[in-house]
Amino acid sequence: MTGGDRLRPGTAVTPLRAGLHLRGRRGSVTLEGSTAVPVVWGLLEEPLRAGRLAEFREGLDPGSPLRAAVDTLIGQLAAHDLLVPTPPPASPPASAEPSDPPVPSDPAGAVDPGPPDSAGPSDAAAASDFAGLSDLARLSDPVGHPDIGGPSDSAGVVDPAGAVDSAGPSDLAGPSDPAAASDFAGLSDPARLSDSVGPPDFGGPSDSAGAVDPAGAVNSAGPSDFAGPLGPGGPSDSAGGGDTGGAVDSAVVRWIEATAARPADALAALAAAQVEVLARDPAAPPAAAAVRALEACGLPVTRTPDPGLPGDRVLLTVRGAGRDRAVAAGRGGATGYVTAPGSAAQARADAAALETRLARAAANAAAPRSPGVPGAFAALLAGAAAHRLLCAAAGLPDPAAEGDDPRLLPGIPAVLLADLRPARADHHSWLGPERIDADRRVHLAPPAGLGEALRRITALGEHRCGPLPAPLPGELPQLPVPLATCTLPAPATGTAGPPRTLTGGGPRLDLARLEVFCRAAELLLGETEFTVGADPGHARGRALRHAAARRLAATVPDDRTAVDPARWSDHPQLRHWWTTLTDRLAVTARLEVHRAAPRAHAYRAVVRRTPTGEGHGPGPVLGEAVEATPGDAASFAVLAACTAAVTAASGPSAARPRPSGAALAPLAAAGARTAAWEDLGWTGGWLADLAGREEAFQDTLHRLSAAAGPAAPTPDRAPHPPDPELAGLLRSFGFTVLRTAEEAR
Repeated sequence: MTGGDRLRPGTAVTPLRAGLHLRGRRGSVTLEGSTAVPVVWGLLEEPLRAGRLAEFREGLDPGSPLRAAVDTLIGQLAAHDLLVPTPPPASPPASAEPSDPPVPSDPAGAVDPGPPDSAGPSDAAAASDFAGLSDLARLSDPVGHPDIGGPSDSAGVVDPAGAVDSAGPSDLAGPSDPAAASDFAGLSDPARLSDSVGPPDFGGPSDSAGAVDPAGAVNSAGPSDFAGPLGPGGPSDSAGGGDTGGAVDSAVVRWIEATAARPADALAALAAAQVEVLARDPAAPPAAAAVRALEACGLPVTRTPDPGLPGDRVLLTVRGAGRDRAVAAGRGGATGYVTAPGSAAQARADAAALETRLARAAANAAAPRSPGVPGAFAALLAGAAAHRLLCAAAGLPDPAAEGDDPRLLPGIPAVLLADLRPARADHHSWLGPERIDADRRVHLAPPAGLGEALRRITALGEHRCGPLPAPLPGELPQLPVPLATCTLPAPATGTAGPPRTLTGGGPRLDLARLEVFCRAAELLLGETEFTVGADPGHARGRALRHAAARRLAATVPDDRTAVDPARWSDHPQLRHWWTTLTDRLAVTARLEVHRAAPRAHAYRAVVRRTPTGEGHGPGPVLGEAVEATPGDAASFAVLAACTAAVTAASGPSAARPRPSGAALAPLAAAGARTAAWEDLGWTGGWLADLAGREEAFQDTLHRLSAAAGPAAPTPDRAPHPPDPELAGLLRSFGFTVLRTAEEAR
């Protein structure tokens, strides 16, 4: 907080009976607990909006209750990004009017501050009215936020009948009200001011607790003036063509002041910006819409034909404002897109990759392609592209980051995808195959938990632009085994063939989705060449289990390594899944458990279908597992057998699942709460138990693998050539890709 701070333009204020609600474009706060809050705001608002905060504070006695209350309010505003530095004074002509007059409060709900000196410390009567302001115990802190739409049921919450009207401070139980004098006590305690952090709602009532009636907002500019440069009432509504003389439009100035951390620097960058619009035909609807949007903002625009661009694509570049930046807009199939800001080369590469993927997705979905881009759709894409370009030029946060969308991954650029029918536009985290700019060569840290890993899977598996298939339950039954499935994309060689469907299961659906995703990535990279995991421990556990299972399957077990069933038959998970397999699914099977090596805490369990008739050898393998205890190995092997039995009815899977077992247990147990009564019979308790010994078990498998010598050589060529970009893309999203089992050592 500095003496030159002022209230961020566009901030709306609603006085409450015992508090105040302020909301701006990037933050909001509710201060409540004393009827003195609206009165203090009435004194502070005009100097704060006019940038005369320093002068106002100098007129207050240091250490006085009023000074402490003012500092508390200012501190809360600064903490919620509702203050901006006052711009340096300009040197206009003597007759010039102020460019930013103070914004008066809404007469329907404002507190009339009166003369600035009426309540200053020099006024003995007013000073005595603030005498109790330092009593911290008088400020209540009700739970939640005020509900303006209904009656109050707690201290400090008001109903419509008690809303502050325009009668002035006297109606607020101000200093002239003896009952309110004591309510000024404690106003300077910032710890007791409850706040509500969240995106402001300029167009209607807030959807969070403490919502306020927009009719009572103090906002002379109106909500539409702060919807961004292309929103209602913004520069796109200016007179046709706009001014191309380089003067930034006044609506853009208001938007910058309401949005930027340092508005003066942002406006200076825009004033120096020069924009170029490239298209095959600059008169086509997409290019014409982009030119109109940019000219309406007061920026100089140059139209340049580029025969190398597709007819529906437009490239917007800006120079003169720091680094040269560019965005591309266009469509692939029936879906439009706007790339993230970057260099011109990066924008071109991203646009080409997006169009290819969107066209492929439209072909797979048999979506019709309209012969041309409708005017409204072209305006939407061009406006979004101009918005992103302006933000990049002014140093503002990208619009994709404004919605607090939990689906977006921090650190990964986002593209805007828009569909015409049904009408929808939203952002998606996306990286193209060509990562030219430094911000595209990002490498996220491994996910901290299962939820974060699934968010990244969702981003990579977006059905229109994602490079990998999204594992989903689809129409598969979820009982008795949770199942997930995905359809693998066609090989890069373009060889025609039936679609390959991969299906897998797990103790829970989220675990099944993770397993199917990793298996699908391995198949696309090269079935026997790579192991994929959500983090290094997960990938290492999957690789070591797969290598151990393959090595043990090649040896002939004997009675010396067989484990007595009494050691594993009472495992609660085993009893559940064995009953499911043999009773509910009516599969006749045989379960065997063997120790992987003498005195080693590693066991392999195999479930085989019992052959019918006599004279037959061992039946086909339904499931196998390699785990640290015989009970765990038997449980995972029978679970795999149940999955195989259920998925057989829905058609063959593209590949057999790997015995990954408890490799995902640490990820699933990270941050998860386990109740004291959750024993091994509960999935959560079982996963927590498995996670506790996973690291030691991987060390055991590592030693056994080293003692057994190098693994068998893998084929030089995979069934389908791997995607050379896929491994790098997975690593960029924080996944771990191991080349072979040897790398897992």
